[in-house]
Amino acid sequence: MLVVKFGGTSVRDATCMAHVAGLIGDTRQRHGPLVVVVSAMAGVTNTLFALARAAASGHEEQARGMLEELLARHLATAGELLRTSEELGQAQQAIRTVIEELSRYIRSIALLGEVTVRTLDLVAGAGERLSCALVAAALRERGVPAEAVWATELIVTDAHFGAAEPDLEQSRLRICERLRPLVERGTVPVVTGYIAATPDGVPTTLGRGGSDFTAAILGACLEASEVWIWSDVDGILTADPNIVPEARTLAELSYADAATLAAFGAEVLHPKTVAPLMERGIPLRLLNTFRPEHPGTRVVSQPQAEGPRPPAIISTHGLSLLGIAGNGAAWTPEVAGRALSTLAKAGVEVLMFSQSFSERTLSLLVRQADREASLAALEREFGDDLRAGRLSKVAALSQVGTISVVGAPGGHGAGIVPKTFAALGRLNTPVVSVSQSASEYHVSVVVPEEEVDATVRFIHRELDAQ
Repeated sequence: MLVVKFGGTSVRDATCMAHVAGLIGDTRQRHGPLVVVVSAMAGVTNTLFALARAAASGHEEQARGMLEELLARHLATAGELLRTSEELGQAQQAIRTVIEELSRYIRSIALLGEVTVRTLDLVAGAGERLSCALVAAALRERGVPAEAVWATELIVTDAHFGAAEPDLEQSRLRICERLRPLVERGTVPVVTGYIAATPDGVPTTLGRGGSDFTAAILGACLEASEVWIWSDVDGILTADPNIVPEARTLAELSYADAATLAAFGAEVLHPKTVAPLMERGIPLRLLNTFRPEHPGTRVVSQPQAEGPRPPAIISTHGLSLLGIAGNGAAWTPEVAGRALSTLAKAGVEVLMFSQSFSERTLSLLVRQADREASLAALEREFGDDLRAGRLSKVAALSQVGTISVVGAPGGHGAGIVPKTFAALGRLNTPVVSVSQSASEYHVSVVVPEEEVDATVRFIHRELDAQ
């Protein structure tokens, strides 16, 4: 049995969904039974976060406008994707049901004037339910028996809303009981990624990008032969091919190397994906939905030795740097703790942070989409400190991106950090912030967003030549 997962770009519109349905059918013919996991359509989860926060900020009409756009987008996708009146009607009804539910949530959020992380999980997980219904319907229309399954029925987690931790033993019982009978009678389960639930049935999410983790959990619990993650790139590469056309695919990686690259921000793989598969020795493949003939990247316990692995450069755009500045001697480490806790409660993921005791400042890196919500939460938390003069400023500093250079342990990876800084110096790239691991193999820098692409190209060329 295979578990295959398709990301948001793979199901971003009707054309892509039809292509995915064809891939699933071909994979089923060639490899036998499979379980499918799908993400929300590209951009939908960000929109759901935005509309919830808009409602909480008193902009209910704006939130409802975004909800109407989501309804129109999914109904249009259904109309283009599905041809039979029965499947189209069922899909349209499923879409309207989810949107009506979201409408009630928006009203409640607007009345309360705030949105908790628990409520964000209720809202943000709706995108997967919408895409899941569409993909399952597309499969059935193409002669593949399929059933949409909400992962809230399958994966049991704790109540750490926003980034819940699964209980694999409880989840295994539910997953096997629900999915094995479907697979045994020839039906393809199409499961929602990202979402789960507490033992009491309260919806949770597995963290941004958590659909990969969903696939790994299902693969581990079902003892799959392999787990395949389909996205819009040829696996894990030495750099973003949109920036560096000559970037090379890393053909085979160890679980440890793949986990390290994911932790440093390789968007093709969620950081938690590797662990459940590594425990059971289940291979992981990272493939390109739009170039299925490409072998992609294979992740196993013992890769075949083919010489030293080149360093990988992982870059991210669309980030915002927030700053908190002290005023006098009142600065303590408690400021960082309060800031991180506040943003966690607001459902904001802090991608990197650093503080300077000498300058009495704290820098926090968040997604640009989370900028306004982050500022509002921090201003509420530190309002008394600002008024009393204990802090001088809470502000958005600049729009930035990150560049992480990750070498492999061993001779070829040694010296990656000084070589990276030497390249930055030769290019004269302004570095806003630095985060270095305890080893000499990894370093991340924050640079102005407009500098990211040129810097990535230069570092890739410089390190590739050494």
